[in-house]
Amino acid sequence: MANTFALILVILTFLTGVIWLLDKFIWGPARNTARQQAQDKTETVLDEQTLATIHPENVIIENARSLFPVIAIVFVLRSFIYEPFQIPSGSMMPTLLVGDFILVEKFSYGVKEPVWQNTLIPMDSPKRGDVAVFKYPEDIRVDYIKRVVGLPGDRIVYKEKQLYLIPACEKAPCGNYKPLDVNYLGDETFADEDSKMQVYSEILGEVAHKILINPMRQDQLAYYYQQEGTYAYEWVVPEGHYFMMGDNRDNSRDSRFWGFVPEQNLVGKAVAIWVSFEFYRNSDDLLPTWVPSGVRFNRIGGIK
Repeated sequence: MANTFALILVILTFLTGVIWLLDKFIWGPARNTARQQAQDKTETVLDEQTLATIHPENVIIENARSLFPVIAIVFVLRSFIYEPFQIPSGSMMPTLLVGDFILVEKFSYGVKEPVWQNTLIPMDSPKRGDVAVFKYPEDIRVDYIKRVVGLPGDRIVYKEKQLYLIPACEKAPCGNYKPLDVNYLGDETFADEDSKMQVYSEILGEVAHKILINPMRQDQLAYYYQQEGTYAYEWVVPEGHYFMMGDNRDNSRDSRFWGFVPEQNLVGKAVAIWVSFEFYRNSDDLLPTWVPSGVRFNRIGGIK
């Protein structure tokens, strides 16, 4: 299934580009020739307004020719360089908040054609700790954002709110489960959470970041994705796939619940927050909920 917006953008770029080329090399010269012939037949100098009435330019051609450079720039930027995304949920708190607008580096994991996401030029592979945007495996029309936890061949365990990892190696068994390094930072209340959350610092690969744990919520083992030959809380990442988790560990539907992300589904790496709006409302606030109540300038910058 193709990305609908990307497909529309490709079609618009192609159509306006074809019209721009035809106008530049065929229709435009024909207009100029007709107007020059009209000028040669009269002794007075024809003004621009009069010349425009001779072999007049079609309004569709005029608009397409004007729009093509803009659409082409948007197409190249969005498809191959950077694409903006909005964070709609709290699954990546405290790293990303609802109302954050982020930039995703599209070429981080390979240059892909924009419609079917087939790789044209291989680049780097995801690393543990990357914050990545990808097509949701159960509905690729939906974009998800999570943190890369497991690489191909890794064995992952998430038990009693503790993440364990055995990195992939050539021979099995290659080591014991090792819990990730975490440090308790304190409790904090967030605006879109019902209870006080515990904040930890976690080191995943070479990336140190914060995670949230809700001590009052039990692990949802019964709803976890069940991989054949493993425990309910254990997963082995297949070749060509990745295991993703949200930083808000007890409020994130991620690979624990629906499985692995194929490499083809990767959109890019989230690299920066370019603007951040807050939408908090008081009980007497009459503004609609979708109208920002403020700008969080302190959140603008890079993403860890």
